[in-house]
Amino acid sequence: MTLSDAQLERYARHIILKEIGGAGQARLLSAQVAVIGAGGIGSPAIQYLAAAGVGAIRVIDDDLVSLSNLQRQTLFGTADIDRPKAEAAMSAVARLNPDVKLVPINLRITRDNAADLLRDTDVILDGCDNFDTRLAVSDIATHLRIPLISAAVGQFDGQLAVYRGWEADKPCYRCFVGNDPARPDVNCSDQGVVGALTGIIGSMAALEVIRAICPFGDDSAGKVLLADTLSLRFRTLSLPKDPACPACAALSCPA
Repeated sequence: MTLSDAQLERYARHIILKEIGGAGQARLLSAQVAVIGAGGIGSPAIQYLAAAGVGAIRVIDDDLVSLSNLQRQTLFGTADIDRPKAEAAMSAVARLNPDVKLVPINLRITRDNAADLLRDTDVILDGCDNFDTRLAVSDIATHLRIPLISAAVGQFDGQLAVYRGWEADKPCYRCFVGNDPARPDVNCSDQGVVGALTGIIGSMAALEVIRAICPFGDDSAGKVLLADTLSLRFRTLSLPKDPACPACAALSCPA
């Protein structure tokens, strides 16, 4: 791909990084990324992926923008209230960067439709708010061998991990949480969340999507980043692979 003069200027701060350069920027412009959930995590992630020039972004979300979203979902404004989030995200990205095509998918992703919705993407970013969806997405990502960036937030804490469970030494999300996570689904409407935290975790998720498309630095797969903003502490833990995992053990066994 040959970059235009306008693209050379728009992405100049990427291009001068030796870890990305012109070739990496071209890969970003050619990439297809699926973002599940345009909420607190998806909103800043979509902004930074669009600014980075990720060529095609599928946003999968069946929700509408509400007034209570605007405390943290900075992709939207007051005029977007009652609009489908995926469509409001498309309008926002069109203003941000004409190089980027955002495809709005006003559906809830399920185990039945996940394969169709995620097929032919280069990276998946999951910022949804329930375990059933996360497990379904993880299983499909592992089956299709698509890198999965998984991000979540609590009231003042967040976590971020990269999964490539089909690789022999890398876990999938199901290795991490098991078949039936021990705690019930919670969301910010029940518990509350500090708005800026979603910006931190969502932006870091976008960074990992960019790293997955044009690799730089250390490989993040098989690690989980834990953020505790009450104590201003960040920790990174290594995640073991479950040799009996029903989703990824067979895929990663040597032939």
